[in-house]
Amino acid sequence: MSTIAFDPFALTRIADFARSLSRLHKAARRRAIDDDEIDREFNAVCQSVWGYSTDDISDELFSPKDHAFLDGLDEAHARLFAAEAGYDLVDDEGMLTDWWGFCWMILAEKRGLLTLENRAAARAAIEDRYLAAPNVIGVIVGR
Repeated sequence: MSTIAFDPFALTRIADFARSLSRLHKAARRRAIDDDEIDREFNAVCQSVWGYSTDDISDELFSPKDHAFLDGLDEAHARLFAAEAGYDLVDDEGMLTDWWGFCWMILAEKRGLLTLENRAAARAAIEDRYLAAPNVIGVIVGR
C-alpha cells in the first residue's frame, strides 16, 4: 500500500467542499431543516468532488459483500478506508456528519461505478418511479 495516501497533504479534504452542508447540519440542531435541503446539498458536494451524486448510481450495482462492508463501517474504519482511497473525512470539529454517504461514493468510485451509462440507467429508474406514482403525468428533467 502506498504511504502517500496517509500524507494529509495528499488527501482530498471533502470538508473543503462540504462547508455549506456542515452549516446546514449545525442549523438543524437549532431549527427544523427539510431533509430534501440536506440531500440536495450532500449531492452538490458529491458533484463537486466526484462529478456524480448518489442519484447517479443504483444501489443494486454494489455486491452483497460491498453492502456488508458499508453496513459494518464505523467512524474509525471509515476514516481509514477513505484515507486509503485518497480522501479525508474530517473537518475542524471532527468526523463529517455524512461520512457514511461519502464512503458510499468512494466505494462506487473504487468499483468503477461512476459512469455515464450507470448515471443514465439510474436517472431513468428515478423517472420511472415518479411516473408510476398516482397523479403524476410527466417528469421534467434538466439535462
